[in-house]
Formats: sequence, C-alpha cells, structure tokens
Amino acid sequence: QVQLVESGGGLVQAGGSLRLSCAASGIIFRLHFMGWYRQAPGKQRELVASITSSGSTNYAGSVKGRFTISRDNAKKTVYLQMNSLKPEDTAVYYCNAQWNYDYWGQGTQVTVSS
Repeated sequence: QVQLVESGGGLVQAGGSLRLSCAASGIIFRLHFMGWYRQAPGKQRELVASITSSGSTNYAGSVKGRFTISRDNAKKTVYLQMNSLKPEDTAVYYCNAQWNYDYWGQGTQVTVSS
C-alpha cells in the first residue's frame, strides 16, 4: 500500500519559516520524481517545487530563493524548507510522487499571518 504522509504545516507569521516533510512508503522512493504542490482556497493546485531522482530541482517563480526542496532516499522522505513566508503562501501543501503511477499525500495546511 502506497502512502505519502506530510507533516510540518502550521500557523506562522509573515517572515517566518516552516519545514514540511513527506514520508513515503510502498514505493521505490529513489526512482520517483517528487514534488510539492499547493492549493489555496478558490485557486487551482500549482506546482511549488520538484526534485528528480538524480536530485535536480525546479521551483515556481513565486518561491524561488525562499523555498528549498531536498530528498533523503535512505529515509524515503522529501522536504520543503520554506523561509521568508508571505501571506500569499497560505495554502494546503501536497506531496506528489511520480514514476509509473501518480501518488498524492493528504495535504498539510500552511497559514501565514500578516
């Protein structure tokens, strides 16, 4: 059974930091393309950051320079370090794993107060 379990969300003031984690089970983690997406109320889900199986990263323009995605294949975990948070970063953040199939976590709420 495949599971992606996100953690680390919460309420933070603007300018603060949070670190999201996504622990995977039931997949060959090292082979998977991993991504963090977010969805704010009334908006479409958008890709925030991604990391390939070889460690190449990509970021949405709105978070470049503030967010860092990383992965630990031994722990089967992908991380999203979020610094200099802004109120517009408020959303539910989802972990995604892609290889032969597309898997999603249940999401974790991030709320940034002004």
